[in-house]
Amino acid sequence: MTNPSDAASEFERIVRMYGDSLSRLAWGYAEHSADHDDLLQDVLVALWRALPTFRGESSERTFVFRVAHNRGLSFAARRRRHEPLLEADDVADPRPGPDVELDQAQRHDRLVAAVRKLPEAQRQAVMLHLEGFSAREIAAMQAATENNVAVRLTRARQALRVLLGGEDA
Repeated sequence: MTNPSDAASEFERIVRMYGDSLSRLAWGYAEHSADHDDLLQDVLVALWRALPTFRGESSERTFVFRVAHNRGLSFAARRRRHEPLLEADDVADPRPGPDVELDQAQRHDRLVAAVRKLPEAQRQAVMLHLEGFSAREIAAMQAATENNVAVRLTRARQALRVLLGGEDA
């Protein structure tokens, strides 16, 4: 990828392919929409810079999410060092929707809030698992063993059941 237009095309393809998943993953590290947007931008810049170094030693998907995971860890560490600014609550979408959509949105919000309450390692493992990564892939990204990832996921499921009041987690 020495040609700049080839690099741009490759980057655009990756963003089209993984952009939605990367956005969801960013929510595992961010508590507010402004933080989410900042982190997602950091992830995309890091991917742009890292793509020329991709040697194919792992799948492209694993490479992309490893870069995103590393940016997320750095972002979370920066946020812990600084007291967060107070942010106004996000304004809910005023458009009325069917009862089913409302129920699904409420369940989603409760699940996201519960996932955010998990310890960091469990939260990250859950977010990666929800994106379809195997325990082996998650272990590689988190520098942990597969058994450790399995324990994190089991403990996270148990905690989510409690946090959600017995709903299926």
